Amino acid sequence: MVCGTASDVGKSVIVAGLCRVLVRQGVAVAPFKAQNMSLNAAVTADGSEIGRAQALQAVAAGIEPEAVMNPILLKPTGERSSQVVVLGRALGELEAAEYHRAKEGLWDVVLDSLADLRRRFDVVLLEGAGGAAEINLLDRDLVNLPLAARAGVPAIVVGDIDRGGVFASLFGTVALLPDDLRSCVRGFVVNKLRGDPALLGDATADLERRCGVPTLGVLPHLAGITIDAEDSLSLDQPPPQRPGAEVDVAVVRFPRISNFTDLDPLVHEPAVQVRFVSARRELGRPDLVVLPGSKATVDDLRWLRGTGLDQAIAESGARVLGICGGFQMMGRAIHDDVESGAGMVAGLGWLDIETTFHPEKVTAGRRGTALGHAVTGYEIHHGRVGRGEAVPWLTLDGEDEGATDGGRHWGTSLHGLFEADAFRAAFLGIAQGASFAAAREHQLDAMADLLEAHLDLAAVEALINSAAPTTAAGTPVG
Repeated sequence: MVCGTASDVGKSVIVAGLCRVLVRQGVAVAPFKAQNMSLNAAVTADGSEIGRAQALQAVAAGIEPEAVMNPILLKPTGERSSQVVVLGRALGELEAAEYHRAKEGLWDVVLDSLADLRRRFDVVLLEGAGGAAEINLLDRDLVNLPLAARAGVPAIVVGDIDRGGVFASLFGTVALLPDDLRSCVRGFVVNKLRGDPALLGDATADLERRCGVPTLGVLPHLAGITIDAEDSLSLDQPPPQRPGAEVDVAVVRFPRISNFTDLDPLVHEPAVQVRFVSARRELGRPDLVVLPGSKATVDDLRWLRGTGLDQAIAESGARVLGICGGFQMMGRAIHDDVESGAGMVAGLGWLDIETTFHPEKVTAGRRGTALGHAVTGYEIHHGRVGRGEAVPWLTLDGEDEGATDGGRHWGTSLHGLFEADAFRAAFLGIAQGASFAAAREHQLDAMADLLEAHLDLAAVEALINSAAPTTAAGTPVG
């Protein structure tokens, strides 16, 4: 298990890198995260919804993503509520207190999913969530060390030195744990070091003397690892600046922004500058404005109006693309008795469409053509879009999809369409750049190279081999 001292310390990327390292060695490996809280989701081949990070880790492992790799997905809908997705299917929305009471009944789902993967793969790499020593949550924690203890799996804890306080965070994590969970922690990893590692002196050895846990590696900061983030904290790190970019893209950062990984292919285009904006003064004069997905479409539409960004976008003259929730906002009206309970809400009126929310969620992989080029992606939404006079501009699985006024305004329910290189170039009006799929593979290989160079892989292998063996049913022995 790869745990962390906090969110966004690099757990997901390290698991992806380890998946790629093991695949290089001929090991059949699978990722597993019992519970993920993220608004970035992917859809598997059978229409199951899982965390985007686990889908990427499956790519790193050279296998197809499955629902059992992320049996519980929480998609925040408010400060204290989340939609709960179990084994790929949305069960409903729960307040935080309600979900914590329901957790005990989800242990079987978690353990059965993990056992299934352990039966079929040589190695399963578990990922924790948030901090591993949240003492207010330990008695109900089914994703971090309590799971490691039940499964007989050793754990390493990752800390981010770039944020400061890494040694106190690592030591404090172990110090706060009860004895039965403390014994699961078998190694530390110091992540995101900038500069000379010699400046650490004997700090890692001193840390081991103080708490008995060795540091298995100090990983240098690796610039450019930006794909498939699952945490909105990653948006606090701005995309690279490209002063000479041909196309300036402003992405509206909704409070409940979802699937912002749709923009990753644009970030990797040398000719494109991507900016996330949340205030009218930040908009400027972009060439393209993207209204991305949202897990609270009506609430985020109200926020957009409250900031004045709607008016600023209308006055900017920029082309506008809405994706999923952003697409729904661009219509005449939204009828929502499901997500917000607001009933009929006036939309922005930029496209002749209306959206009606249904209790049943659409989750499906799609493929087709757009602007004459092949596209693939997936849909995740409760809202069903009905077109009036707006013209469809995509064909997905033989059906018309999306809507445009033929000029400034474009919308679609398809996530992931910018991953199609030829379409991306055509839509942006630029020369076709490098393959995004190749860029993703390059980043996974770069992370694996980093781990091979700076992590004690022999020690990691020993930890893997020390995990409790499983029975034919996939449960730990002893």
